[in-house]
Amino acid sequence: MEFKTGLVSVSFRSLSPEEIIDLCISAGLKYVEWGSDVHAPAYDHAGLCRIADLQKQSGIVCSSYGTYFRIGTDPVEKIEEYISAAKCLGTDVLRLWCGDRSSAEYSPEEKEALAEDCAALAAIAKKRGVVLCLECHRGTFTDEKDAALWLMERVNSPAFKMYWQPEVIHSFEENLAYALALKDWVVNVHVFNWDTAGRYPLIGAAEKWRKYLSVFSGEEHLLLEFMPDDRPESLATEAKSLFEILR
Repeated sequence: MEFKTGLVSVSFRSLSPEEIIDLCISAGLKYVEWGSDVHAPAYDHAGLCRIADLQKQSGIVCSSYGTYFRIGTDPVEKIEEYISAAKCLGTDVLRLWCGDRSSAEYSPEEKEALAEDCAALAAIAKKRGVVLCLECHRGTFTDEKDAALWLMERVNSPAFKMYWQPEVIHSFEENLAYALALKDWVVNVHVFNWDTAGRYPLIGAAEKWRKYLSVFSGEEHLLLEFMPDDRPESLATEAKSLFEILR
């Protein structure tokens, strides 16, 4: 497997882009998913250019742009601003949120309306040469594998894909089933060891993660998301654990 390893910048919202890049270099990580909320707002062209320059100087690469665009709530045309920001950062992958509630709470009519928005966004993305990816996250339409699979097949676009991560409210078996069902659409994976009670060192879930990752092609980005203790100093240990899992 040749997974590409990196960090989600929102793991350390209080740090500057320079500090995040230094942490990644020290931990042996090459990729960063920059978040649009703090580190790389879509409207801040100067800030985006500064991050792009820092990446060139350091050898760090932007794996993806972690937006907080919410399909079904934000106007479709607003995606253009995020696409331009992603291109400035040097990535063609954008993370989006799909819907504002669980898939079980959508009526058939609301599902169709959401899918129409997704198709419209996918058409824009294809024209602009980027890929829009949805998180499998509770409180959104893609919280369950069947809903996510339905949406991927309904939109049926190479410009519209998925992220994957284990959901804390689901069992290991349920999370593995989600990964198996969506593996052909997954571009990036968020990596962590959490349950409903808290966050823990990644090494404690090493065997689970080996099984999860065996599902995927090996070309995906594996992006560490949040530390078990929120300390920047813990990134090196978590990265070392991820490397150990990949051996």
